[in-house]
Amino acid sequence: MIPYDMPPQSDFRTKTEAFLSIATESVSAVSNLDTRIHGVGTGDSRIPVSVNFSEPDNDTWVCSPYCTYGRYLIEELDRWGHRWLTKPLGLLCRGLRSYLRNARIDDTATVNNWLLSTNLYPPARDEWLRVWLQECLDRWPHHALWFRSLNSRYTREWLRALQSAGFILIPSRQVYLYDSIDLQARKPQNLRWDLARLRAMQLRRSPASEWCCSDFERAAALYGQLYLEKYSRLNPMYSAQFLRLWQRAGLLELTGLRDAAGILQAAVGLFAIGDTITAPIVGYATERPAREGLYRLLMAAVFEQAALRGCRINLSAGAAHFKRLRGGLGTIEYSAVYVAHLPRHRQRAIHVLSTLAHRIGEPCMRRFEL
Repeated sequence: MIPYDMPPQSDFRTKTEAFLSIATESVSAVSNLDTRIHGVGTGDSRIPVSVNFSEPDNDTWVCSPYCTYGRYLIEELDRWGHRWLTKPLGLLCRGLRSYLRNARIDDTATVNNWLLSTNLYPPARDEWLRVWLQECLDRWPHHALWFRSLNSRYTREWLRALQSAGFILIPSRQVYLYDSIDLQARKPQNLRWDLARLRAMQLRRSPASEWCCSDFERAAALYGQLYLEKYSRLNPMYSAQFLRLWQRAGLLELTGLRDAAGILQAAVGLFAIGDTITAPIVGYATERPAREGLYRLLMAAVFEQAALRGCRINLSAGAAHFKRLRGGLGTIEYSAVYVAHLPRHRQRAIHVLSTLAHRIGEPCMRRFEL
């Protein structure tokens, strides 16, 4: 594992090299993903780029803006339950979906794409951005250039640099951020209760270093129960092979909770760069009684690790009420898109998407705390 006192640039370079070394196997280990991973830049500025050509069977939003702003958005509206808003917005989104596909929105080169729900960034450097932009334009001149997972709290300087370079911002979702975690603090009370439950639980913690093949299979199945069956099959379908690859490469820190029979009933995987942690892998036995609080225990384990390491947390989207009660700061996340080199009809599609997302999507996310 990478020491947590490693300088952020060295940490990012080490993680990038590890990811690029297993990129082909990683893509193959996600059954609903079709993309190609390349690297641009050199040395500390080396960064992964996912490249797509509007593949028809690319069915996960982490590499498909069409899935993100078309298909996934419609699913979210159907789950939302505000009938007086859902119907007109659903009609708008279905029209937008066809428009985006015709504009080949999935002809993309997405910079710093790690195939995860939340991409973490190194410290911003204008000279790195210039290198990445020029190399991407040279190699993929017919592709829109995308950056995901940007927010005004943790990646403010990247937002500034990208806008200055001519990128267009598109609001995508509301994520929940935690600047610091104090294990001794009395508030938020819900977090204090969760940490107390974690210390007193009957389940046994089990790091992936002691897992066997069947444990990785079980962890992938638990992730699937939550993210694929309960939420959406447009989430990436991570397999046991993906979890093994990433754990062995030092990219994912996986921990499970075992019952008295030794069976994993919950699992979480942490991904960290610099001083920020996120949890792209979360899964638990959803058929178990809610009173066991398996999700609460997993999140408490994430908070505990962040506190011990002095890290901040990007806890991504979803479970908004739960995260707010534990001190999460709701923050709009953006994608940044460069299309100045593309034909006008494709530029127009991105401008239309950006306008709708700013005028309708972002106010709804803020108003309803989605």
